[in-house]
Amino acid sequence: MSPERFEGWAGRFGERHGPPAVSADDRIVRLAAPDGALAECHVPFPPLAGTGDPVAALAGHARRDRLVGVVLVRLGGYAAGIFAGSVLVTSKVGSRLVQGRTAAGGWSQHRFARRREKQAGQAQGAAADVAARVLAPRLAELDAVVFGGDRRSVDALRGDRRLAAVFALEAEPFLTVPDPRLVVLQDTPKTFRAVRVRVVEPGSEAR
Repeated sequence: MSPERFEGWAGRFGERHGPPAVSADDRIVRLAAPDGALAECHVPFPPLAGTGDPVAALAGHARRDRLVGVVLVRLGGYAAGIFAGSVLVTSKVGSRLVQGRTAAGGWSQHRFARRREKQAGQAQGAAADVAARVLAPRLAELDAVVFGGDRRSVDALRGDRRLAAVFALEAEPFLTVPDPRLVVLQDTPKTFRAVRVRVVEPGSEAR
C-alpha cells in the first residue's frame, strides 16, 4: 500500500482486531493483535529509520523523498529513470528489434538463431548504454537503484563494468512490469515506495 495510507490502515487493523502489540526490527514492523491476527509490514529501503512508535516511524520512513534510480529491461525494450520521491526527473526509454523464436529447422534455423543472438546482444548493449547515461551522472546522489522487467535480461547487464556501481546500489523489490515504456516507468513509484503487508487472520493462512 502507499506510504500515505499506511498509518490509517494500521489504525483500522487495531479497530478490527484489538490494540496490537507492536515490535520492529530493521526490516519488518509486526502488529500482533489480541485475537491472534498478525500483520508483518515490510520496510521499503531498509533499514528502518526513526524512533518512537514503530508504525509512525515506518510511515515517515516510507514517505521520505528519496532519489531513486530505476532500470527496466525486457528483451528488446529498456527504460532508465531517476525519481525524486514519486516525480520522474530524468529518463530515457528505447527498444531494439529482437526477432521471436521460430519452429523452422535445418540451416535456416541456425542462421535465424545467430541473427537473433546478435540482435539480443545489440539490445543488451543499448540497454546498458542508456542505464549508464541516465544514472552515472548522479550516481553519488542516489539512495538506491531498483531494477525490473525480466530477471534474465537484467542479469545479463551485470557483467558490464560501467554498471558495477549501479548494481552496488540495488534495492528490493524487483519490479515485475510489462514492456518498458514511459508510462510504465512513470508508474513504478507505486511499487517501490509501497509498504508491503502480509496479514494472517485468526484461524486462517497468510495472505
